[in-house]
Amino acid sequence: MALTNPSKQLLTAGAVSVGIGVRIVRSGEIAPIMKTAGFDYLFIDLEHGPCSVESAYTISVGALSAGITPIVRVPAGELALAARCLDGGALGIVMPHVDTPEQAEEVVRALRFAPRGQRSIAGGYPHFGFANRPATDVVRELDEATLIVVMLETPLAIENALRIAQVPGVDILLVGTNDLCLEMGIPGQLTDPRVGAALQKVVAACRRHGKWPGMGGVYSRELLQQYLPLGMRFILAGTDLGLLLGAAQDQAGFIRNTAPAA
Repeated sequence: MALTNPSKQLLTAGAVSVGIGVRIVRSGEIAPIMKTAGFDYLFIDLEHGPCSVESAYTISVGALSAGITPIVRVPAGELALAARCLDGGALGIVMPHVDTPEQAEEVVRALRFAPRGQRSIAGGYPHFGFANRPATDVVRELDEATLIVVMLETPLAIENALRIAQVPGVDILLVGTNDLCLEMGIPGQLTDPRVGAALQKVVAACRRHGKWPGMGGVYSRELLQQYLPLGMRFILAGTDLGLLLGAAQDQAGFIRNTAPAA
């Protein structure tokens, strides 16, 4: 059976792919839990939080079995770490702070197999149940199933969106709205019109060059209702920390407000 990427299949079919950030949970159970919850991909975060490459491996292998796409965000420029995560089960890499097409080309070169890149081939990939496979099949199926996501988080990146979208081998342009606001001097002001304008520019660039536009950092339902109709397809819908804290506060508050006074 050929290797598949559930998130990429949805995007290819024209549907929205919805993910959840994995920031504090470091065990494989998070994969089937979030699959059951209805998410399409895990955004395993090695840029922020305590997650290690070993934890990313464990979660990625669990995700492959659960049928939810494991995608790992590495720190900016950490191409060697990104390649290790792909070898360990990830079906996608998110590279933050990509401001220029030259940087995007460097990411593709490191994470795609020849002839598009120079990724090194290993053996016993978890994507194939650790079985030995012909090298030609491994290269073709892994390359086809792997999503390369570059994050646009500065005004320069937004300005270069069209040129970045032109880079062969890049699949998704993901706008990091919080860092973008910070770089624009409006930290936390996600309702600022400049945010919507930046999102529109990225959507237009992606449509022109056959890429998928993505959005992270926008989690309130009011803002999602405002920005999703712009055409965003790859949506980071929140984090494990945010959902856990929000649900816990809601339940604790309900009990305290409902229980009769002594």
